[in-house]
Amino acid sequence: MADLLGLLLRVAEKAANVARVCRQEAPLFQLLVQEKTGEEKNKKFVQDFKTLADVVIQEMIRHDVGAQFPEIAAFIKGEESNKFENGLGESVTVTVCSTEEETATLLATVLDGDDTAASLLAKAIHQDPDTIESGTDGPTVPLNPSELGIWIDPIDATSQYIEGREEVLEENHLSPSGLHCALVLIGVYVRSTGEPVMGVINQPFHHKDPAGGGWRGKHYWGVCFGNIHFCSEAPPKGSPEAERRLSVVLSSSEKQMVKEALTSLCGPDRLMYASGAGYKILCVIQGLADAYVLSEGSTFKWDSCAPHALLRAIGGGVVDLSLSLRSSCGAQDQKMELTYHQPNADCTGADLWANRGGLVAYRDFSQLHSLIQTLKDKL
Repeated sequence: MADLLGLLLRVAEKAANVARVCRQEAPLFQLLVQEKTGEEKNKKFVQDFKTLADVVIQEMIRHDVGAQFPEIAAFIKGEESNKFENGLGESVTVTVCSTEEETATLLATVLDGDDTAASLLAKAIHQDPDTIESGTDGPTVPLNPSELGIWIDPIDATSQYIEGREEVLEENHLSPSGLHCALVLIGVYVRSTGEPVMGVINQPFHHKDPAGGGWRGKHYWGVCFGNIHFCSEAPPKGSPEAERRLSVVLSSSEKQMVKEALTSLCGPDRLMYASGAGYKILCVIQGLADAYVLSEGSTFKWDSCAPHALLRAIGGGVVDLSLSLRSSCGAQDQKMELTYHQPNADCTGADLWANRGGLVAYRDFSQLHSLIQTLKDKL
């Protein structure tokens, strides 16, 4: 597991490099955007997008992890279909080929013959992950790779990535939107139980290099299995939880009745709004918010698996909101925690893996209990 964590940190940084490369040239970036349709479309948004960066990152991670851990290869799932359509109407299946040149040739087909852009992407894709510093040795966990599966969200908050608004991150402050909301998420779960046990989050656009002006990223990781709990993020310091009101981060499109109920619990100044499911859970991990509440089934296993593992590593978790509201045991019941191994019955496409009951991401059980009790009368 230590070897797997190190590899995931390295391939996540490779993924961040690809995301940055795809934003370097505006005309190229406009060419890369494709609208999702049919079963792939997220019903939450009027428009949803698929980018070549999404597909390339997903397939690159699948390729690199599968090469070193072949026993996991068939259980690496991602958000994106790897079929792409170029400007000529030709459908191309994007994969990582055996050589950089072959991958460049394939990508040039998607990029309407733009060999320069295709070569640039292929070079980033074929970088040897062993040449990237992972920054950690990682803990030893008694799990065999043959017991594990992986969920990839190649670029969470794709709309923010496409819009590309540059914001300066203030330390200890949540920022509602911008490029920093776009994250690479890689989550590892136990196939037999669906328990999330390892997560890697890479924030490709964390800050600008003062010397060169280019974007630099930051990574976060967590491992939680049995009595083993490690996280790159220390529990946030500040006032004891009981001495201050809860703070909750929401989507701006959250139901009005939920906003009103939480306003009565927290106060209007303690409700915050941000883009991207992964970024909102990261805000909870960092202590920028105490919880993230979502009443709709508009997130998916690839959104929540990685940050869920980090939250578990610091004593929190992510529960199914609908199940928690109906349960006589309340949110303390571990059966309320999201799992990642079973598709939803009677669903197709992306909805197979939707978190249909909504969710609450939290750091503290007592705060979770207060949230569930507040929402029980409203939903």
